[in-house]
Amino acid sequence: MSGPLYLAWRYLAHHRVKTAILVVAVTLIVFLPVGLEVLVRQSAAELTSRASGTPLLVGAKASALELVLAALYFESAAPEPVGHGEVDQIAETGLALPIPLHVRFRAQGHPIVGTTLDYLDWRGLVPARGRAMAVLGECVLGARAAEKLGLGPGDTLVSSPESVFDLAGVYPLQMKVVGVLAPAHSPDDEAVFVDVKTAWVIAGHGHGHQDLARAESESAVLSREGDTITANASLVQYNVIDAGNIDSFHFHADTDDLLVHAVIAVPRDEKSRVLLMGRYAGTDRPVQILRPESVMDELLETVVTIQQYVVTAIALAGTAAVATMALVFWLSIRLRRQEIDTMTKIGASSGRLASVLVAEVAFVLVLGVALAALLTAATSAFGSAAIRAVLL
Repeated sequence: MSGPLYLAWRYLAHHRVKTAILVVAVTLIVFLPVGLEVLVRQSAAELTSRASGTPLLVGAKASALELVLAALYFESAAPEPVGHGEVDQIAETGLALPIPLHVRFRAQGHPIVGTTLDYLDWRGLVPARGRAMAVLGECVLGARAAEKLGLGPGDTLVSSPESVFDLAGVYPLQMKVVGVLAPAHSPDDEAVFVDVKTAWVIAGHGHGHQDLARAESESAVLSREGDTITANASLVQYNVIDAGNIDSFHFHADTDDLLVHAVIAVPRDEKSRVLLMGRYAGTDRPVQILRPESVMDELLETVVTIQQYVVTAIALAGTAAVATMALVFWLSIRLRRQEIDTMTKIGASSGRLASVLVAEVAFVLVLGVALAALLTAATSAFGSAAIRAVLL
């Protein structure tokens, strides 16, 4: 290392605190806008990948963003429901495969997704252990849900009531875990999947109870009028579905009148997609059809706009930091006047002195930029995993 570089390095090494502060300042000035750009780009990719993979979404006419977040990410509160008849109407067109979603309930913090086996097949979700749900009352856990809950095939999971003070609205159901899905690195890993009819049982639209026609159930009978039997409040309703009582479960409404919160429509081809969207355009029905990718793009436009304001604020702060650094270096030179005079007296030229001072600044800048580059590389390498951990 040559003389000016050696002197500059020894000076910075001696004044460790000041050097560290300056290096950190340079690192943050360089890294914050670049790192923010990397994170926003990766966040956009994580958010849009699931939306772009979902061709069409049908739901109630309300907030499109809430519908997408609830149906695709299971994060938002359940949107306004629509009748299950919407599923049959889409199927009857022959233009798309309809996949119903019921996303109102949770089990120990994990969303209960009432759907069909078509959802698992379409998303490419396969059991790593056990099997898929087959009958009423069975559930399949996402990989992370199973890990957090510590459950596996053969265990049971009880749905959570919506309110601890009102258990009448939601009937807690003890579900049998029959499978655990392989990791999908998506919101599906956090979910509990059940058949949509099981979700209706939790909602109270269907139930099973003791047979009122049998003699041992006489105490639960309020009145009999022909074939009509009215039960009293002592009627025992089942909160677990097994082989012994599954035949007693029934629904008090037509399937078309029961509710789902969204319907994923998977068209056969691009022409079918356009035709299906045309059937919903310009109608007075309280149902909308949308492309989730377009909804997420609008959201990301807002995020990018906010990012621009943040970058501008960082740039202004960075300008102030650079000015402060310049002031620190200038004051440092003033304080080192005696040192500089001594170096001049022992034969150091003005050019050599300038080289030492420039080398000090260069060392700080190079170290700061190098650290910023390392942080940016780490953000680029591990940012997606961190984003998935936060989103999931």
